[in-house]
Amino acid sequence: MLNLKVQDALNAQINAEFWSAYLYLSMSAYANAKGYQGMANWFEIQYQEELDHVKIFFDYILQRDGKVELKPIEGVPTEWTTPLNMFEETLKHEQKVTELINKLYALSIEENDFATQSMLKWFIDEQVEEEDSAKTIIDSLRMIGDNGYGIYTLDKDLSTRVYTQASPLAANN
Repeated sequence: MLNLKVQDALNAQINAEFWSAYLYLSMSAYANAKGYQGMANWFEIQYQEELDHVKIFFDYILQRDGKVELKPIEGVPTEWTTPLNMFEETLKHEQKVTELINKLYALSIEENDFATQSMLKWFIDEQVEEEDSAKTIIDSLRMIGDNGYGIYTLDKDLSTRVYTQASPLAANN
């Protein structure tokens, strides 16, 4: 049976992951409207990955005989000033998610919940990757500056990103 403190924290994380999905879908819509189809693609894949994260937490709670409690999702921003601003906000958001995952892990240690610790290790590794990905794009955008051809080239590069289902879900299929 899932510890109630851990269950409540995991349910809060489900809400945070849904919010993340909304944020990235909003960023995708904004990028698309501004003509950045590659960036729109990158953010849409981020959206899909966040839904995978929701499903991992959802399934885990149910596997541990816990109760999933879905709550309302707060609104998300809908406009950014530049592509660089969007990716800087992405990095800040991913750093916040890393903090949330770390707090979940600390709680699972405090509650001697070894199964939850094991499940969260995938998320810890995932967050390192998420932050690095955003930093790499930020570095590119800073080098490019206002160079239209550079932004065009980066946008084309981001259009090649493809969605891959999160490995914890793929293992269950």
